[in-house]
Amino acid sequence: MTTETMDPRLTLEQNLHMYRQMAKIRAFEEQVNELYKSAKMPGLAHLYVGEEGVAVGVCEALRRDDLITSTHRGHGHCLAKGASVNRMFAELLGKEPGYCRGKGGSMHIADPDTGNLGANAIVGGSAGIATGAALSAKMRKSGQVAVCFFGDGALGQGLLYEAMNMAALWKLPVIYVCENNLYGEYTSCGETIAGEILGRPRAFGIHAESVDGQDVQAVNRTMRRLVERARRGEGPAFLECKTYRYYGHYVGDPLTYRTKEETDEVRSTRDALDLFEKRTVEDGLLEEPIFRAVDGEIAENIAAAVGFAEQSPLPSTDTLLTDVYVNG
Repeated sequence: MTTETMDPRLTLEQNLHMYRQMAKIRAFEEQVNELYKSAKMPGLAHLYVGEEGVAVGVCEALRRDDLITSTHRGHGHCLAKGASVNRMFAELLGKEPGYCRGKGGSMHIADPDTGNLGANAIVGGSAGIATGAALSAKMRKSGQVAVCFFGDGALGQGLLYEAMNMAALWKLPVIYVCENNLYGEYTSCGETIAGEILGRPRAFGIHAESVDGQDVQAVNRTMRRLVERARRGEGPAFLECKTYRYYGHYVGDPLTYRTKEETDEVRSTRDALDLFEKRTVEDGLLEEPIFRAVDGEIAENIAAAVGFAEQSPLPSTDTLLTDVYVNG
């Protein structure tokens, strides 16, 4: 593999782990699509298929105690940070073993044990949470870094800019990761974002970079550098990851705002999993059967996790009003 894609500090095992994580997210989301279409899953589903390289590249650069905040399209972030597929599916189906005891659903999954402070259904809504977490880490001198995932649509939300302004002033260890998948709901970002995306964080004096979000190794290499920078106390950073969602904004989206040819072109030339496999096979680092074995293992795990969720109990009606307020 060329030095442009293969970081010498990463072992072959670490790189294969990134493929495994991406493949797990892909298989998980494809199964979510089936569960939703078969009316087994309540609520909406916003699929992350196509963007796996971002979540995995970013989260593989973090420690377990580092913190993330997620979005309405957040299953990939949760899994990349270490969430269990069993508990994820249980939450999506509204079952008791889920991360929020079946009461949060797809857009409100949180897993503090792995540093996941929660998904947020409000576009850009977690910017303040991630920035506050970074302030806490700095005050406690814990060495932790906070990461805020958001889509290009959040660039129209004022909270993001208020949070970035404070982070810059106080030199907080937070990294804002913009997943630019080219569309905010049903509108091209070219029609909603004025000027240059990186010009916005730079206006606050925040270090900003852009990377190909379909190249998981490039994302990871860049992210590790930004994480190290934050741990040294050099302040916040902004990373634009250029990516693409294969499905619509939600399951059932009629997709009248883009062509099938456009999506097919990205799938055939820029798929994160395919790019990784092609590079490693061509360079003789791994053989194709290894990837198929990983895919098979993941398929079995996903099927077992769905079975676990389907057989799990619903939360008791006695818990309807619990977990709403913190007991003072």
